Amino acid sequence: MATTSAQPRERTPVAEEERIERAARGEGPPTLSFEGSTPYARYAGIEALLDLQHPRTGEPAETRFIIATQVMELLFLLIGEEWERARDELEADRVAAAMAALRRGHHAQDVLVSSWDLLATLTPVEFGRFRDVLGEASGVQSPGYRHLEFLIGNKSAVMARPHRAAPRARAVLERALREPGLYDAALRLLHRRGLPVPLDRVERDWTRPYEPDPEVERAWSVVYADETPGAELPALAEALLDTAERVTRWRHRHLMAVKRALGARPGTGGSSGLDWLSRNAARDVFPELWSLRTGFQLP
Repeated sequence: MATTSAQPRERTPVAEEERIERAARGEGPPTLSFEGSTPYARYAGIEALLDLQHPRTGEPAETRFIIATQVMELLFLLIGEEWERARDELEADRVAAAMAALRRGHHAQDVLVSSWDLLATLTPVEFGRFRDVLGEASGVQSPGYRHLEFLIGNKSAVMARPHRAAPRARAVLERALREPGLYDAALRLLHRRGLPVPLDRVERDWTRPYEPDPEVERAWSVVYADETPGAELPALAEALLDTAERVTRWRHRHLMAVKRALGARPGTGGSSGLDWLSRNAARDVFPELWSLRTGFQLP
């Protein structure tokens, strides 16, 4: 394809020697002259990114709402990649690599939870001025968020149904339905390490939601009883719990933002609103890691 001024040819990667030479030639200040858009804008797709906000009313808070939603979607993508990486590393018995991915995910989750600050002060008046233009649009329809829910065991073929007409999203969700989730991979690892994880938790119908099992709780209790310095399985358990706690924080911030802006009115997506969100926020992620704490005793 011929290069035009509107589509400048991308430069090949810049070597360290060239960067040093350019800095010396310019005596310090950054390069400011480019053909067409800047390399920064081309690399990160900035022009396309900033052309994605299309408010439908004159309410200033609508732009904030759109941007907050888009930020969350990008973070869903990033977290999903880290959780998939952690799951795959667990399946390959590389616990240290899995925990590194979980820790990177924790940082992204913290930003995700904080992103609710953009909407925390949305008043009923502000939201009311643009709520009707949302139509039936609702966060429950987010394929990125649904992917995360599938990865942590909250599987539901019904919840993938809205994405049947979107090939990319459908493929991602169908794969996540069929494959073991993050917690499933952890339990399979424990089984391979000789912990008493029931066989029906090692191989099962992965499309079904995860249900708590007292034998799994017992297996995690054995893990926690290992006080060997540097033991990796107790560290893995805590890393998973850190992930789970952040999911609950996000769900609760969602609940509070809706309660503040909308009260108990039904959601735009057809749900009961607060009732639906409250039930979701109350559901423990990786449940046996929480329940074992109630009656924990050293074996």
